[in-house]
Amino acid sequence: MGNNITNLRVFHQPNYPKDPEFLALRVNRFYREKVQNSLNGKHILRGGVPGQDAICLMSNDYLSLADHPDILRTQAEALIKDGNGMLMSAVFLNGETPQHLFEQRLASFMRAERGLLCQSGWCANTGLIQTIADERTPVYLDMLAHMSLWEGARSAGATVVAFIHNDPEHLERQILKHGPGVIAVDSVYSTDGSVCPLKEIVAIGVAQGCVLVVDESHSLGTHGEHGEGLTVSMGLEDQVHFRTASLAKAFSGRAGFITCSERFHEYFICESRPSVFSSSMLPHEIAALNQTLSIIQGDDWRRETLHANASYLREHLDRAGYNLRGSQSQIISLESGSVPQTIALRDSLEKRGLFGAPFWTPATPMNRSIIRFSVNSTLTKTDLNRIVQICDEIRDEVDMANWASTRRKRSVSRCEETSARTFDREFVFA
Repeated sequence: MGNNITNLRVFHQPNYPKDPEFLALRVNRFYREKVQNSLNGKHILRGGVPGQDAICLMSNDYLSLADHPDILRTQAEALIKDGNGMLMSAVFLNGETPQHLFEQRLASFMRAERGLLCQSGWCANTGLIQTIADERTPVYLDMLAHMSLWEGARSAGATVVAFIHNDPEHLERQILKHGPGVIAVDSVYSTDGSVCPLKEIVAIGVAQGCVLVVDESHSLGTHGEHGEGLTVSMGLEDQVHFRTASLAKAFSGRAGFITCSERFHEYFICESRPSVFSSSMLPHEIAALNQTLSIIQGDDWRRETLHANASYLREHLDRAGYNLRGSQSQIISLESGSVPQTIALRDSLEKRGLFGAPFWTPATPMNRSIIRFSVNSTLTKTDLNRIVQICDEIRDEVDMANWASTRRKRSVSRCEETSARTFDREFVFA
């Protein structure tokens, strides 16, 4: 009697080539310095998994649009109708394509002459700086400006000149020393939620003959009468040459955007390396962004609720003794300091069902790691009170009173303020 036994298929592990020494050293250093030497081998980015009743403040979906039924329906219909479209670089797009029509619509919303859709906010910033600066151009960067702006300056081969965070006077001194160039700032800074003093920065840029770039990733959709961004809300759109944004924040999509002149549009798509050497956006992505813009324009309550929620949390967390690093927006950071302290803070929060995003070097200076809370518009009063209660009850558990940031908050001495700025300066040039 025969038996029918299926032979087992044996899967062999692929034989990867051995890393050469220079690569092995870098990888080993990562595991040694950023994993093994942190806290008993724990990794700052490897926390728990949120349960169904958890409060998640990790997402940049500020207006809570990621699961909006109208957006999802529009995206699904476009995918069924148009498929993935033609997979090619946007440089080959001609005529009134959906991408060009959306670019013009979003540009008009932001009160700009023309707009450019990119694959991401990173591509928008790196591609833009690469096309407006070169080795003869100083690029003036706020110390907390997004890393994509720094990368764009390096890609351009430009001279990078840093200035103290939100310090227009220091910026002006740097320009007088190095000459006119490109000034690049964030409208709302993603690390600590501070807001750029745009009027003063723009006034200096105009007076000194500089090109002005404002990254509106964390203010487009959330600031302005209907979400046009911080630049428009201050009436500065006619003085800022370029505004950029990641549409992966309030727009809950996968794209980047640049406002520009009509003449610059054609130049950019032919000269920007991220533009030339990447595929254009897919039809269903553009359809979703188009629907999202309609909702952002109409649902003013989302912005109003977002800012009310953020204001409530800032007030109560500040009262609880946390140093909020000058937050003036929907981004609220708890600066816990060292990696072990930040892991302890993360674990204490997650144990109680509150999840934030840990940031550490190179996103922050060394020993100034944070847990970032990204507030959204659908947090209820119960949620807000629970967040405050959790942060209040863990203070002793995480030794908040002895954090360096807490001591800075308590101190009003000019000496400590100067020391903090020097520390940030050393971080930038490290």
